[in-house]
Amino acid sequence: MNFLLLLYQSWGKVSMVLSKIVSEKYWKAFVEKEKLSQEQQEKFLKYLQMLQKANERFNITRIISAHDVVAFHFQDSLVLRRFFDLSAVNGLADIGSGGGFPGIPLAIVNPKVNFFLIEVTTKKVEFLRQVAKELLLQNIEVVQCDWRTFLRTTKHSIDIFAARASLSVKELIRAFSPQCFYNSSTLVYWASKNWEPERNEAPLILKQDLYMIKNKQRKLFIFKKM
Repeated sequence: MNFLLLLYQSWGKVSMVLSKIVSEKYWKAFVEKEKLSQEQQEKFLKYLQMLQKANERFNITRIISAHDVVAFHFQDSLVLRRFFDLSAVNGLADIGSGGGFPGIPLAIVNPKVNFFLIEVTTKKVEFLRQVAKELLLQNIEVVQCDWRTFLRTTKHSIDIFAARASLSVKELIRAFSPQCFYNSSTLVYWASKNWEPERNEAPLILKQDLYMIKNKQRKLFIFKKM
């Protein structure tokens, strides 16, 4: 079915809710740019509602504007699709997932990929599990532990580790230590535009790229043990 026709047919189901959260024009631009199906856009809208509601009770994210959540969380998470064919990935782990970024947006659009959301804070773990349950995201497993414990005690099929400034690169590259089960994996790190690698980190950089989200420049680094 033609994507625009599908979008038109689905609009009646979300427009009333949408008008109270984010402008219709802005949402349509997001849906069209990311080529979201009816089911996917409904899940993103529900996720946005859950984020805003949870943020009233405790700090899930410092970004609270609906437009900014769409740009700096949803679209910034989905940017990973520019660099990887995620249909060929067995598993992806989101380190320090917090409110679920990038794991949940990527899980919505990649239902055949297994996602592991690593989070240590109990309230955030409960939120992530509730989102996965309500959005029927059966490809998500929320793992409550810290990064070092995860590396030491688990053996999942994970091709990519993703971190949006949740930990320092110095800490993240522990995954590449010889004794670590995951030392052949790939690490993706969302960095601020001014971040630069330390001397021992630079040799692990496979690729780096600059991109824009709204009016802000972002930098993505891909690390792999050579």
